Amino acid sequence: MAESNLAARGDALEGQASGARVIAQALKAQDVNYMFGVVGIPVTEIALAAQEAGIRYVGMRNEQAACYAASAVGYLTGRPGVCLVVSGPGLIHSLGGMANANMNCWPLIVIGGSSERSQETMGAFQEFPQVEACRLYSKFSARPSSIEAIPSIIEKAVRSSIYGRPGACYVDIPADFVNLQVNVNSIKALQFADVIVLLGARLNWILHFGLPPRYQPDVKFIQVDICAEELGNNVRPAVTLLGDINAVTKQLLEQFDKTPWQYPPESEWWKVLREKMKSNDALSKELASKKSLPMNYYTVFYHVQEQLPRDCIVVSEGANTMDIGRTVLQNYLPRHRLDAGTFGTMGVGLGFAIAAAIVAKDRNPGQRVICVEGDSAFGFSGMEVETICRAPPMCLLPHSHYEHVMTAFGGKGYFVQTPEELQKSLRQSLADTTNPSLINIMIEPQATRKAQDFHWLTRSSL
Repeated sequence: MAESNLAARGDALEGQASGARVIAQALKAQDVNYMFGVVGIPVTEIALAAQEAGIRYVGMRNEQAACYAASAVGYLTGRPGVCLVVSGPGLIHSLGGMANANMNCWPLIVIGGSSERSQETMGAFQEFPQVEACRLYSKFSARPSSIEAIPSIIEKAVRSSIYGRPGACYVDIPADFVNLQVNVNSIKALQFADVIVLLGARLNWILHFGLPPRYQPDVKFIQVDICAEELGNNVRPAVTLLGDINAVTKQLLEQFDKTPWQYPPESEWWKVLREKMKSNDALSKELASKKSLPMNYYTVFYHVQEQLPRDCIVVSEGANTMDIGRTVLQNYLPRHRLDAGTFGTMGVGLGFAIAAAIVAKDRNPGQRVICVEGDSAFGFSGMEVETICRAPPMCLLPHSHYEHVMTAFGGKGYFVQTPEELQKSLRQSLADTTNPSLINIMIEPQATRKAQDFHWLTRSSL
């Protein structure tokens, strides 16, 4: 405890962003030595600070698996492991691991980033009632009231996780405690607009809450939404129209037919906008033309875009992969793009692609579905490629070569069909102390367990 307070004061004197280091030092002071997680905004700096403090950090592919790993460390060592997750979907993905740790009575600490305190109730990025949600799955769930309070909250979480009947504990860390910086969008179209019409769009984090410096202080919003609660959220609109967008836009177009109007094409606003569009296009083309290897995002997306059918459905997820892809990979028709959306959820890509392919096959055979995945995003649901390859999609493929997954990453893989092959693969795997192994064993599809005297665990109508 004293060590963590000294660290906090030292950071303050040096003028550094100290929230992440206070967290790391507080964990180290409690003899916490292992951390598993999936980093991103706003917890990346916590993972770095933890490693600087001597805590071993393991980057995982999915928060649920990270939570399972952290809880297993708690069981094996008697001191809780830490699962570090991002806000919203990241925290939600970890709830299964928290519930599992609680039921097993294994000590576990989950540290979740959350939206900035100043943006609460505004529709912040991945805003979610995380402390409340975790109370159902943990012994202790709290958010520190200040950076200075972090060591005492972490001490209590660690103590609660191991005292009495061990279990999971949650500590919520607002983004502003970690002092992460957010880049300001440089697009000029909205920044210097006089009037903005919102057709169902929400003034949340995606549109910078409708506030300066992203917009002019005196900008007028015309807000059209079917949800009355959304009208006037964060900014007082000049005009509100409550109703279905299809009906409202039809009425607006009818009025435009009677009294046609067009914004002057030679205005200064249009001039600045065209210049910015031209500049952005030139920069993108310059990046796309680079011959360096490995390729950059723009080079890849340029070649992908060249070959995309106009009516294809584009599914995209990832960080840079999705953000840059939105500006380069074009979709020309409504409901033809699927990505992480308002909640910024990772792991949705392949599930979305499967659904899009099924709908396309039923409604428009021959329509292509293009799924563009970042490597971290692919890690969340990569095994769904097996689902994609099924025909029909109801049953697992009987001869899936899971061993190739291991060999693809440099490990050893074995495909086993006989007792002799099993014995050989086991001997080789156990003898190899440097490489991980995966033994893929074929089991009779109709095989089952022996008859049970008490059938409640095996009750089925099949």
